[in-house]
Amino acid sequence: MNSYFRIFLLSSLSLFLAAESSAAEPASPQAAASSKPTKLPVATDAKGIDTTSLEAIDGLVEQALEEEKMPGAVVMIGHAGEIVFHRAYGHRQLQPERLPMKPDTVFDMASITKPVATATSVMILRDRGEICLHDKVSKHLPEFAANEKQDITIEQLLLHVGGMIPDNSLSEYKEGRDKAVENLLNIGLNYEPGKRFRYSDVGFQILGELVHRVTGKTVHEFSQEAIFQPLGMQETGYLPPEKLQERAATTEQREGRWMRGEVHDPRAYAMDGIAGHAGLFSTATDLAVYAQMMINQGAYGGVSILSPATVRTMTAGYSVPQGQRGLGWDKRSGYSSNRGATMSPSAFGHGGFTGTAMWIDPELELFVIFLSNRVHPNGKGSVNPLAGAIGTIAADAVLAAGDEDAQAVKPVKPENKTGKPDTEPVLCGVDVLERDGAELLRGRKIGLITNHTGVTRSGKTTGEFLAKAPAVNLVALFSPEHGFAGKLDQSDIGDTIDPVTGVKVFSLYGASRKPTDESLEGIDTLVFDIQDIGTRFYTYISTMGGAMEVAAEKGIRFVVLDRPNPINGVDIAGPVLDEGEQTFVGYHTLPVRHGMTTGELAKMLKSEKYPELDLQVIECEGWQRDEYFDATGLYWINPSPNMRNLNQAILYPGIGLLEYTNLSVGRGTDTPFEHIGAPWIDAGKLASDLNALDLPGVTFIPERFTPESSKYEGEVCEGIQILITDREQIEPLQVGFAIALALHRDYPEDWDMKPYARLLNSSKTYQAIDELQSLEQVREVAAQGMKEFKQRRDKHLLY
Repeated sequence: MNSYFRIFLLSSLSLFLAAESSAAEPASPQAAASSKPTKLPVATDAKGIDTTSLEAIDGLVEQALEEEKMPGAVVMIGHAGEIVFHRAYGHRQLQPERLPMKPDTVFDMASITKPVATATSVMILRDRGEICLHDKVSKHLPEFAANEKQDITIEQLLLHVGGMIPDNSLSEYKEGRDKAVENLLNIGLNYEPGKRFRYSDVGFQILGELVHRVTGKTVHEFSQEAIFQPLGMQETGYLPPEKLQERAATTEQREGRWMRGEVHDPRAYAMDGIAGHAGLFSTATDLAVYAQMMINQGAYGGVSILSPATVRTMTAGYSVPQGQRGLGWDKRSGYSSNRGATMSPSAFGHGGFTGTAMWIDPELELFVIFLSNRVHPNGKGSVNPLAGAIGTIAADAVLAAGDEDAQAVKPVKPENKTGKPDTEPVLCGVDVLERDGAELLRGRKIGLITNHTGVTRSGKTTGEFLAKAPAVNLVALFSPEHGFAGKLDQSDIGDTIDPVTGVKVFSLYGASRKPTDESLEGIDTLVFDIQDIGTRFYTYISTMGGAMEVAAEKGIRFVVLDRPNPINGVDIAGPVLDEGEQTFVGYHTLPVRHGMTTGELAKMLKSEKYPELDLQVIECEGWQRDEYFDATGLYWINPSPNMRNLNQAILYPGIGLLEYTNLSVGRGTDTPFEHIGAPWIDAGKLASDLNALDLPGVTFIPERFTPESSKYEGEVCEGIQILITDREQIEPLQVGFAIALALHRDYPEDWDMKPYARLLNSSKTYQAIDELQSLEQVREVAAQGMKEFKQRRDKHLLY
């Protein structure tokens, strides 16, 4: 008897006995129900989804069958906890004889194994405290440290950024499972971890072995015990028994037989059918239970297998090179052609090589399951575009029905005052100026205040554009904090020369923070073009304000080339800066998150401080106030050395407030402002306390990190990773206040709170935190003055 069938018989027997005993006690420590959950009900009167529009799926599938994209398929769509569409098409086998596809056909899930079996098992272990996502894999698999892999983390493998090759040679599986595992653990690096995204079966095979090593059970045994049995998914698992094999869709031939109910992937087959990357079998009905569990934040039918915080962590969007992934899941990447185009940003899913795809959209309360055996009979089928088209139809059906949750995904945009169609690309002020031939500056002698973010949509620097513009004389350049190239982190920056134009650059972050008489010689117009970040204490606005003051005094025209607010121009949050507390990191009486563009801020400063100033704002075109930067189509350029992505910009209003205290806000790491820490923090307690608040749009993950520079350089810090799970819901100031309260309450001797006042600039808000008032009370105090600010702000909005 070969090893595959010996393991199959033993596993089937053990799972049968486990199922028999499950009536006496819950199937897992997290199970809360005394009986197994039932399958999802079939809708009799579906609400919130336009089911008539789903009929278009039939035509798409029939066309794919005619074009021989696959022999058959099963499509299931669920919405609001009910099955609204479940149909079988074509055949589950063409050779050696034709067998019809049925709604209960069993499918080889291929790579859907990765999220559903392996990643879910890993996240359960994380929930139980047996592992941390930032653990080095070598902590649990010491042999894995070989060949410079000692620092690769569990999270990196889940995100496919762990330095692993996609697949290793089949020759490394010839000597049996144990030797194959040894070869996997000994494998070498393919690239520097974290620097590339490379989809890797090898990485998930290693994660499967990690589950085995931590629990003493194979990923097959553990996933049955912790996931499928508790949820009542009796048709899901590795090594399906004969009864399920008979209902399985046939794939290709191996060793002279057609594969039916036996794993198609050659490496999983060589591992006796059990591997972290492939080997799972299931049905549409069972997968619906799993999908609904994820929509329900880890629970289904009275059974909880994951905590809500862990589900949010698992399905959040993590930026990886060339895309966005979840932990084990796809979000938006080169593998997303099977994703519905109109699904919400919270959607997550995965596909499988055999022709399977599953996408889950919590915001729409929607899941779409597409199962085919496109590799039968000759491996030439193609179904990802079809699965994506079906997902789009399903998402559109929810949106068309107008249910309130779906509408929240696509808010009504404010009136477009630009007069341009919404489909046109966003043009910044410099792009408008370039398009119009710089006519607005004709004959002017220009001093340009800019840095590396001042570029046209085509990639030219604003300085280069103005230097070459006819009838415009570029006399001088001026640079803000971080210098002309945006790379310096020092308090005194000297003058330099722009290597592109040869024009002198006067530093406005050195001996003087305003243009001097010498630097303004021969200039009649100051032009400002710098990307702001939307937060009061980001100093580029202070640089603009100081230059406006000088321009007003000397009768120099001031022109702002406007740019979008990257964290949107709708959301605002206090506190408003106390009058009399203005500094270079708090130039005007603004709230921390002001929701304005640089052009709008310039209009407010002119109105409230410099009414005599000759100000002109060249507006953006095509930008809508509710849009974040990633909706503009503009290239992200780090506005400063430690502002490296949009997530950090969103968190900055709350986390940036903390950075003058004796706390690391991630400077000296790859992800500043996405985590905080210090040697004196208990990471587990802080994360647990913050997660208990159930703040909208965010979750907190305990971690350890060692800054390579800045505060606590070279010291191990315990702290939290701050993970945005829904940027439409997160309130960054609320997050920052919650952290400040927790630190002041639990570490009154360790956390030096006094420097917190430096950027907060609100004595009442500081006092509320110092007195450990409730989070809601702190928010109420911080909101004082916001109504008045909004009235001031509304007069100056351009978009």
